[in-house]
Amino acid sequence: MPKVFGDFEIAEFWEPSDYANECYVDDIPSQADIARTEADLGYRLPKSYVELMSHQNGGIPRKRRHRTATRTSWSSDHIAIEGISAIGHRKRYSLCGGLGQQLWLEEWGYPSIGVYFADCPSAGHDMLCLDYRECGANGEPQVVHIDQEWDYQITFVAPNFEAFIRGLEGDEAFPV
Repeated sequence: MPKVFGDFEIAEFWEPSDYANECYVDDIPSQADIARTEADLGYRLPKSYVELMSHQNGGIPRKRRHRTATRTSWSSDHIAIEGISAIGHRKRYSLCGGLGQQLWLEEWGYPSIGVYFADCPSAGHDMLCLDYRECGANGEPQVVHIDQEWDYQITFVAPNFEAFIRGLEGDEAFPV
């Protein structure tokens, strides 16, 4: 598989923790795991998502904030995430796990525009989504923030998943 991230230091990306291991981190996905997950979601995952998960499948990033051009319920200039979902079905926060895609669509009423891949500190009141509305189910989705508290307002975050990952910043970039 061609490397999407190139010079990105993936080894330094994830924050090790027992909680991440219990709830987010799953085994590295096989081609069969990827195919089953994509079939269940109804979307082809971005190559950059699959590549990142081929190093560690899900977890909590060290840097968890991303700038936005517009205000959200979280902040006037950025969003924050808790973790990124694993490809698969086994872990609680996996894309197809108990706190994955189906929960956000069926129980929380999030719009069916793509794949919900990252939770936020609000415990479900806002989410990050791979938005396939413009590219179709097999295209390269953009990343958006969806705010349940603001009538499911959709805020653009990044043009694609790789740009989202590269744009994550630490808490120190956003002084209180």
